[in-house]
Amino acid sequence: MSEAPAVRLVEVHKAYRRGAQRVPVLAGITFDIAAGEFLALMGPSGSGKSTLLNLIAGIDQADSGDVIVAGENLARLPERLLADWRATHVGFIFQFYNLMPVLTAYENVQLPLLLTDLPRRERRAHVEHALSLVGLADRMSHYPNELSGGQQQRVAIARALITDPPLIVADEPTGDLDRESAADVLHMMQALNRELGKTIIMVTHDQRAADHAHSIMRLDKGVLWSNPDDAAAVQPAGQG
Repeated sequence: MSEAPAVRLVEVHKAYRRGAQRVPVLAGITFDIAAGEFLALMGPSGSGKSTLLNLIAGIDQADSGDVIVAGENLARLPERLLADWRATHVGFIFQFYNLMPVLTAYENVQLPLLLTDLPRRERRAHVEHALSLVGLADRMSHYPNELSGGQQQRVAIARALITDPPLIVADEPTGDLDRESAADVLHMMQALNRELGKTIIMVTHDQRAADHAHSIMRLDKGVLWSNPDDAAAVQPAGQG
């Protein structure tokens, strides 16, 4: 029996309101992402990439259709349970790191664990291990403004890993980095996928970044294309 997909979307629709106008963003998206996949999601600005990522991560909810992640249909999960689900199933990596400037690297990575009942000693062991995985064991007492952009993003990756989630979603994780730092972060994400078996979905505008993934899909006009050549002729439109 084949393993169930890490993510399954079935006829997912999403639209936003702009005054009295309804602006469609996702138009009947249906696809699977296998467990252990590293997928790059590309498309023009306003094509709905981040909207799709937010639906998969349980940050937003679809207007209709099923969003099944780690066996849970998020469309049927009450809002009050979504936060707990996200805390254990999804790690987030953002373009601008989203680190708390008044907290050290150690304290930033520890934040998700403060919502658990782990004792302090176990929390410390988890944080030290996560920072070691990203090569920052010697920077745990540094504040974000004492770290380079690449180091800050590695702290963010350690934070994403701290609860050992099966899925990592990354929204333009290299968009604010120089080429060398971006390459380091992408190689680290490949290692997390290869060595720890993390399923990774990465939104990116950068073809060089996308080339580090196993596969590339393109979103345009609310439609998902598995062959980028098919989408090349589609003119971008919409918001999201």
